Amino acid sequence: MTTSPSRADKTRLFLELHEPGAPLLLPNPWDVGTAKILASLGYRALATTSSGYAGTLGRQDGDMTADEAFEHGAEIAAATDLPVSADLENGFADAPEGVATTIRRACEAGLAGCSIEDFTGPSSDSIYPAALAVERIEAAARVARAEDTRIVLTARAESHLHGGTDLGETIERLQAFAAAGADAVYAPGLRDLSEITKLVAAVPAPVNVLLLPGGPSVAELAGAGVARISVGGAFYLASIAALATAGRELLEQGTHEFWSQSLAGAQDTRRAFSNDS
Repeated sequence: MTTSPSRADKTRLFLELHEPGAPLLLPNPWDVGTAKILASLGYRALATTSSGYAGTLGRQDGDMTADEAFEHGAEIAAATDLPVSADLENGFADAPEGVATTIRRACEAGLAGCSIEDFTGPSSDSIYPAALAVERIEAAARVARAEDTRIVLTARAESHLHGGTDLGETIERLQAFAAAGADAVYAPGLRDLSEITKLVAAVPAPVNVLLLPGGPSVAELAGAGVARISVGGAFYLASIAALATAGRELLEQGTHEFWSQSLAGAQDTRRAFSNDS
């Protein structure tokens, strides 16, 4: 009988998979079924998507509670034997001690990793001041690096998703986050290869990059020394586009060409759901 890996085992594996120049491809399921399908395709780790999960609840990104996020993270973590990292937005707290509590709860949910943003959230729509942002990561790292709560902590600098253009400031933030104890760093929104290359060279921690339209390819990011590549809510949105296309075809044309994709999907689900190991 095969024994499932422990959370500690998953955490160690997840950290080892961060290899600069051989980036970990980290897809983002939004429910148990999609987690199983992605695992069956051969991915080595998974990450939750706040926007994708919010979409399943009929909400916008940022509109889920901490309790909902942890329940969702626990479900995804239990769905496969792969390490799972959770998108925990701003840590569901402004104060450093609140973020530390969030990290403890992430461990209790069975997660191998989690990310904390320096974006305050939709309610105030701003970036935390640099000093406070670093204090928040320091508090998170004290828990994340403790033996009984070890978890891979990713610190995110969000300004490039919210109108920011200052690469130097982003690099300084990520350097400070790495010094504060983050295991990996992430500045979603960058898509210029030269800027990404400069950032990777300047920051002493594995760098995650969000794959974006018009941005570098996986091979180009590997050449730049990137250690991890994410797609955010892109897979979820692709599924929504497929659903809407099929729905319009039936409603507006009365045809059923969508069955060609449906039959392929049936094969994928049978393969994924028949083998939970």
